[in-house]
Amino acid sequence: MSIGIIDAYFVGQLGADALAAISFIFPITVALSSLGVGVIAGISSVTSRALGEGDPHDARRRANVGIVLATIFGIAIGAMLFTLRGPLFRLMGASDTLLPLIDDYMAPFALCFPLLLVGMGINGCLRGQGLAKRSSSVLIAMAIANWILDPILITGAFGIEGFGMAGAAYATIGGWTLALAMGFFFLQSSQLKLDIRALPQCNWPSASRAIGRVAGPAAFSNAINPIGLSVLTGLLAMTGQDAVAGFGAGGRLQAFAVVPLLGLSASIGPIVGQNFGAGAHDRVRNALRYAGLFCIGYGLAIGAVLVLTREPLAALFSEDATVRAEIARYLAISAWGYAGFGLLIMANGALNAVDRAGTALGQSLFRVLAIMIPVGLLLRAEQGAEGVYIAELAANLVGGLVAAVSLWWVFWRSAGPRRD
Repeated sequence: MSIGIIDAYFVGQLGADALAAISFIFPITVALSSLGVGVIAGISSVTSRALGEGDPHDARRRANVGIVLATIFGIAIGAMLFTLRGPLFRLMGASDTLLPLIDDYMAPFALCFPLLLVGMGINGCLRGQGLAKRSSSVLIAMAIANWILDPILITGAFGIEGFGMAGAAYATIGGWTLALAMGFFFLQSSQLKLDIRALPQCNWPSASRAIGRVAGPAAFSNAINPIGLSVLTGLLAMTGQDAVAGFGAGGRLQAFAVVPLLGLSASIGPIVGQNFGAGAHDRVRNALRYAGLFCIGYGLAIGAVLVLTREPLAALFSEDATVRAEIARYLAISAWGYAGFGLLIMANGALNAVDRAGTALGQSLFRVLAIMIPVGLLLRAEQGAEGVYIAELAANLVGGLVAAVSLWWVFWRSAGPRRD
């Protein structure tokens, strides 16, 4: 998420149009990255449960199949994105002025997208084994590479002429490449090594179904939020590019603020999966109880910090007074929903781990389709951009409540999640 912050900072130096362009791009790139999160969830779920059940050989076979599937999926999605990138952003309401800037970024991003998905597949293998330090070090290295490359490739430095919007994409691709190399190195020194020679021995139909049963719904449940934000971006485009730029920059601050909640949602999966596989349901419930309390406490605290510091934070992204005002107004409203959003994504991680990805998908769809988009459509006509910001707040609050009910229903009320 820090990549988004740094991108927005240096792209903002190119002007208001460039910042508006990156604001259109951001929900799409997050949605595509969410597909990778689904890959991580699928591989982590099947490998952690197999390890918890005491079958490391089955875990290794499923890990290998998962990485191959991630590669194929990444190539297919990247090709489709490259082909449809123009019509997609026209549909979102991007103006003719912004479309060339958007294309400068999206063309290289789409062509190199498979690098991200393969890296995510490897990351899922690491997480499924509980190798959190190795997994996080890969992501931190990716972010640091992007921090270093952004000023060099976007605005220019050390005698290198900047590439503008395309430079932001090149910096991201550089980070992906480093992360992929590091992840492969760590994987080969772990219990679940990538072994091409073992692939013919794998039960491909069974492994693919087990991974896909979690990865498909998990990918869509993670992607549905940025899809909803894309719709909100389209609604804001009707009110002007300043609102779009403010919404995009504020959204990147929000994305960075909820990183601990995202980390919790990622780590809860292996914890729940391995204990569930071992039949330790009391430990599962304790983990979920503590995680829920953290979501509420941290979400409210970081929301208050962003509300209090919204004006100086807005000044970091733009010199345009109107854009700064929109960033500050967006944070003042949306920041109070972080606790609910944290509960939702934490619950999704737990549900995915025990093969209840359909439930996770259902609550994510309800949050966006029944709350976010309808409220945005209703309030934009009456309150303009502020109505769109309220729609996101309402979606997060209701989504958190629905997630809490789902966890209680699955892990407390019922006899326990089903086992294959």
